[in-house]
Amino acid sequence: MTPRITVGIDALETLSAKLHELMARETPADPPYAIPGRWLDGVPGPRNVAPAAFYASVVDRFLASAPRPFTPTPPGAIPGDWSQDAIVYNLLVRYGAAYDHDRDGHVLPSPRADGWRETGTFLKAIALLPHIAALGCNAIHLLPITSIGIDGNKGDMGSAYAIRDPFALDDHLAEPALGLGPDAEFAAFVAAAHRLGIRVVVEFVFRTAAKDSAWAAEHPEWFYWIRADVPDRANPADRSESTYGAPPFTPEELKAIYDAVGQGRFGDLIPPHQTYRDFFTAPPAPETVHKVGPAWRATSRDPRTGDPVEVRIPGAFCDWGPDSDQPPWTDVTYLRLYDHPDFNYMAYNTVRMYAEQLARPENVVEPLWDRLADVIPHYQQAFGVDGIMIDMGHALPAELKRRLLDRARHNDPDFSLWTEEFNLSPAARAESINLCVGPFMQTVRNPQYFRDWLRWLEKAGVDLPFMAMAENHDTPRAAHFPGGPAYALMAQTLGAFLPGAPYLHNGIELNDPGTVNTGYDFTPEEVAQLPASKLALFSAAALAWDAPDADTLIPALSRLHALRRDHAALLRDARPGTVIPFDTSDPALFAFARVNPDAPTAGLLVLANYDTTSPHPFPSDLPLHPSAPDLLHPDLSPTAPLAPNQVRAFLFAPSI
Repeated sequence: MTPRITVGIDALETLSAKLHELMARETPADPPYAIPGRWLDGVPGPRNVAPAAFYASVVDRFLASAPRPFTPTPPGAIPGDWSQDAIVYNLLVRYGAAYDHDRDGHVLPSPRADGWRETGTFLKAIALLPHIAALGCNAIHLLPITSIGIDGNKGDMGSAYAIRDPFALDDHLAEPALGLGPDAEFAAFVAAAHRLGIRVVVEFVFRTAAKDSAWAAEHPEWFYWIRADVPDRANPADRSESTYGAPPFTPEELKAIYDAVGQGRFGDLIPPHQTYRDFFTAPPAPETVHKVGPAWRATSRDPRTGDPVEVRIPGAFCDWGPDSDQPPWTDVTYLRLYDHPDFNYMAYNTVRMYAEQLARPENVVEPLWDRLADVIPHYQQAFGVDGIMIDMGHALPAELKRRLLDRARHNDPDFSLWTEEFNLSPAARAESINLCVGPFMQTVRNPQYFRDWLRWLEKAGVDLPFMAMAENHDTPRAAHFPGGPAYALMAQTLGAFLPGAPYLHNGIELNDPGTVNTGYDFTPEEVAQLPASKLALFSAAALAWDAPDADTLIPALSRLHALRRDHAALLRDARPGTVIPFDTSDPALFAFARVNPDAPTAGLLVLANYDTTSPHPFPSDLPLHPSAPDLLHPDLSPTAPLAPNQVRAFLFAPSI
């Protein structure tokens, strides 16, 4: 574990002192150092500054400001449920806090000659905090910030999800000009966010690790190993059994697998074919593990002959379904959470839909689970983070999640747990999860699905709050879909009136066109046109920080989130009967109300036009007073036609 560093005000003071030291010998930068005007005074356009002086002024303003209080956990809620009132800004630091400082048209993946980076750093993320606060956000979700492996990585920087060591921060996120390192800069970032009343949630992947994980030399038994002579598949669509990739199954086997999983018969899961299982060997002895280039190699026994054989750590693939067409994950591997000789391979039944013969207490790799359980306390004690997001939370055993959370809440009873779960089930809520990805992002894209989901919410309520987002880092930008920016704003607006957490993926407020990753909802043609060199998850890139306000969603989102805060108690209410859908005579329009069933004297009515191209007349068949003001568009007549993809919101007195 890395040494504990001072957190809070001391971290900001240390950063300020270093910046003032640099200021004393700073000369005009050559090439110039430009920043977005939005980082300086909120006005778009590049501005040339002396970097140390600019960042010193930013940090000194935080030191001089009075701390703002956090939004408390609602009364009667479970620990960490401050997430119910969270308005979240999702930040990939090296992308969202990047800028072409020398204005040469390129964002460099390596530092400039003067030691300042163009890719995002924690120091520059501090400069973003006023922008994030002005959007109305009170929580920041950081995509992984840990050290990145290099074996099999893509692009010019590698994926933030290829975690080499979860206890070490990514050196790319620190400014070499400062010489403080990423730990000191991150501690200052958390302290600065806290002074604005913004909580910090950090994402981790406890199910996978970089193929060149720092743990492999000491603990090879925590990883799966295959014979080094087995080649990886050159074409992901190829299902050859002589090459390594996701194990192939026959159509009959696939049907049986889906039936067994759908019916919960986890004792009847079909294993991969023997040819595939014979790729895997027993974990090698630690003394045989060594590096060949960036990759680990070792010596084990060939399972077919018993002879010594050179082995390697294999790459991963989509954990579900067994016939997924997702490309292979060349830079990560699955951790070996359970140890059983009959399940010494990576497949759907050992990394996601765990076979019941494997997922038993006696098969737990206890030292690995204990090491994973140490990660969150480290970030609490060293940096003061307020919560974690577990990527692939659906693939993590419930008992391991419970162990992680128990350790975290021992240190901070109000620590919040967010996960990549899509099912808003009571079982997930019973695991003390506070917020999940949920189905909103996919559902809101289809008006019929969305209507049906609202009817379900009316009857069932929501057991687990969800992320109300139009896009995330794995999907196309919402503005990519029909309707463009108007659709993106519509989806974000509808989500803000439902019992989830409004969630902004960095750049949506700027109508940024950049793609981060081609994880979901991309056509094969789009994937082919977007190699890793064009994706911000793998290569150096920056947001469109200089876009004029008129071309952004910034003013609209700020108004929306102010309205969300004004009605927080009503809008976070997730009980049955708090969402009331209405049918309108115009199929392009739909409406729903938010009410308190215990005190139905006032509520909010939300009306949306799903037509992406044409305006529609205001409907006359809604329970709404003709003079009710539009809370989102006070300059419009209450019954003005709805523009394409426009959302209107009104106070009304329901009689339901």
